[in-house]
Amino acid sequence: AMEIFGHVREVDCYPNISIAYRILFTVPVTVASAERSFSKLKLLKNYLRSTMTQERLNGLATLCIEKKLLDEIDIDPIISDFASRNGPQF
Repeated sequence: AMEIFGHVREVDCYPNISIAYRILFTVPVTVASAERSFSKLKLLKNYLRSTMTQERLNGLATLCIEKKLLDEIDIDPIISDFASRNGPQF
């Protein structure tokens, strides 16, 4: 498929075929991402099914799916803000 795509790009007279090949090459990436998301959700559901509400399950699934974004967040200010609002309770 890559050889044909290379030839189509060299000839440069079939723009629609070139677009179709670019779409074809991006489909597996999209499918893999969706499969990973469902796989994470399945693991979470199996492990914590009996003790978790739907709202908490949705939150954890979102965190697992968006792990790259979550890794970039500095959590120290969030923890400090939470601690200041919910001071020591005796």
